[in-house]
Amino acid sequence: MKRVLGIDIGGSSVKAVLAADDGHLLMERNLPFDPTAPLAFVETAKAIHLEMGEADLVGVSAPGLPAPDAFFIAELPNRLPGMEGLNWTRILGRDIPVTVLNDAQAALAGEVWLGAARGATNAIMFTLGTGVGGAAMVDGRLLRGHTGKAGHLGHICLDTEGPADICGMPGSLEMMIGNCTIQERSGGRFQSTHDLVSAVSDGDEAASLIWNRSVRALACAIGSCGNLLDPEVAVVGGGIARAGALLFDPLERELRKLEWQTRGHQIRLVAAKLGELAGAYGAAWNALRVNGFTQSP
Repeated sequence: MKRVLGIDIGGSSVKAVLAADDGHLLMERNLPFDPTAPLAFVETAKAIHLEMGEADLVGVSAPGLPAPDAFFIAELPNRLPGMEGLNWTRILGRDIPVTVLNDAQAALAGEVWLGAARGATNAIMFTLGTGVGGAAMVDGRLLRGHTGKAGHLGHICLDTEGPADICGMPGSLEMMIGNCTIQERSGGRFQSTHDLVSAVSDGDEAASLIWNRSVRALACAIGSCGNLLDPEVAVVGGGIARAGALLFDPLERELRKLEWQTRGHQIRLVAAKLGELAGAYGAAWNALRVNGFTQSP
């Protein structure tokens, strides 16, 4: 049995799992750090690495675009200063190189390994929160692309005349459902998507109109990705997904209206299962994959 440590670097905390190579959880940790303190995330990751005992392999998940050799983050503008170019193998004092994976791609890998999409070979994932993260797997392989940005599904264009998102894309899915635009989309009435969903739950018709437009945008994005990537399953996670049936029931209805169902296949909609540990599990799984102890995606 190989013991593998997956470390997921977030915006203000580091999550980690120590697992056996069959996915059996041995230990987990979630430690906060001060994002304003220089390289505080490094010291937190080192403390977790020391605390969780001897692991045969280590993988790291982090925001940003990994380098082609997948051993450090090559590009991460405006977040976690100092992350770019960090050599995690050296930082953690490892003999076997530490693999590094984008956090959204890691979350999907975790869900495919042990979560809501377990066993799938064609899958997409949307994480709905302040923005909209995404990742894709096709024929058993995580899509990374030429520069590593493949799978940023939140930044596909749904309205050519809409406002631009942080990537410069007009009318993206992120602009239509992300918490970052809720005040603009609601005319200032709601300060968060949580407030909007509460109003929908209370039967507020105006709130329901706003919500249903957002849900239809997500359905269109999933349907479009279905035509492009032909997934068997779409995983939806993140804070907004906690709306439960208020999200998934109308999303199911809208998707079935517009989905191109080739050979009678419908994209299976599932709620993410691993929660905040998905990225850590995906980082662990990636370390196993790179070192030949499990099949890829």
